Amino acid sequence: NTLAKRKLLILDDWGMEKLSARQSNDLLDVMEIRYQQSSTIIASQIPTSEWYKLIPSPTIADALLDRLLHNSHRIELTGESMRKLDQSDHLA
Repeated sequence: NTLAKRKLLILDDWGMEKLSARQSNDLLDVMEIRYQQSSTIIASQIPTSEWYKLIPSPTIADALLDRLLHNSHRIELTGESMRKLDQSDHLA
């Protein structure tokens, strides 16, 4: 309930590991309440085309991804990681 009621929810490093059935159900519950009511930012190194594989139930995956991706604004970054570039500057 606390997460669902926040004006902004940020999920960082989304997709680092697959969700359990419980986690996917809980996240769906949160996103259902938040849908078209408040903002959610998701940062991930995993392309959105691979997110479906992170959710064990196809039915939950369809519902959750519909709420996460429908009407979303996506910013896809390209190029080398800033961490790698920063490290290479220190090595030179």
